Amino acid sequence: MWLLSSSRAELHFFPSPESVPGGYAILSHVWGPDEQSFQSIQALRKSCAKSGGNPRDHVSDKIRECCKLAEKRGYDWVWVDTCCIDKTSSTELSEAINSMFRYYSLAKVCYAFLADVPTGTDMIALSSEDSAFRRSRWHKRGWTLQELLAPPELLFVSERWEMLGSKADLSDVLQQVTRVPADVLLNREEFINTSVAQRMSWAAGRVTTRLEDEAYCLMGIFRVNMPTLYGEGRQAFRRLQQEIMRHYADTSLFAWGNAPPEALTDLMRLYRFPSRDRSTGHVLPERDALWSTLADCIILLGLQVDCQASGKYFVP
Repeated sequence: MWLLSSSRAELHFFPSPESVPGGYAILSHVWGPDEQSFQSIQALRKSCAKSGGNPRDHVSDKIRECCKLAEKRGYDWVWVDTCCIDKTSSTELSEAINSMFRYYSLAKVCYAFLADVPTGTDMIALSSEDSAFRRSRWHKRGWTLQELLAPPELLFVSERWEMLGSKADLSDVLQQVTRVPADVLLNREEFINTSVAQRMSWAAGRVTTRLEDEAYCLMGIFRVNMPTLYGEGRQAFRRLQQEIMRHYADTSLFAWGNAPPEALTDLMRLYRFPSRDRSTGHVLPERDALWSTLADCIILLGLQVDCQASGKYFVP
């Protein structure tokens, strides 16, 4: 993985997250229109090597402030998704997307930068019904769901990089906004023990820029991996569902909630897209009870269910 040095914002490569001396900080944010890429950071390093300047003085405000905050708190290394992945390499991009949940879970601290939350907002104001914190775009992005769940320590910062509070401090309002239970947010319950349907419901209402990312951003919370193929469209979500079926004996995957009846006539409905339905948030895992007499498995062309047949009735 590539990391920025917090003192100079220069990229360095490490074989794995575990190999980073002293650990690293990581950034969670909503992308803006003018994010700096891997290539632009490398170009800055070369130009500053000639001029003798510090590249950190020339990076974007977001990257510079993140590096400064990490350095102030004793971290030498920072990971920022916009510039720490060489997106011109499809292999590197796919590896990074499949590893992203791991990157966030192994970081020492995650800074969630809320560009739309003003500085000087106290805890009471943050929790108010119409607060800027509740309305923040950060809560609506697909990728930030795993960035909420994975880090051991998550700190929210305002538009001017002033501390707003930790995930623990804000767990009550976060539960209301994201529908993720406080026990999960506070690590009293591992989210991996919640049902597939519950985790899908947390993604409801979240959006991504690329259609395929609607699936790719959920791989981490289901602990599955698959190749990323930009251009495949909704096929990405089909493949995600198939991977979930292979890994979990949890029939809550088929809890369609408030799906209209006509939608169920289409095989496509088997691969339910989460942004449409929040009604399955309280569905518990169904592993051994309701479906205990059925052996169901997904095959290439659909759903195969083996069950006992009765000779009591005859249809001519």
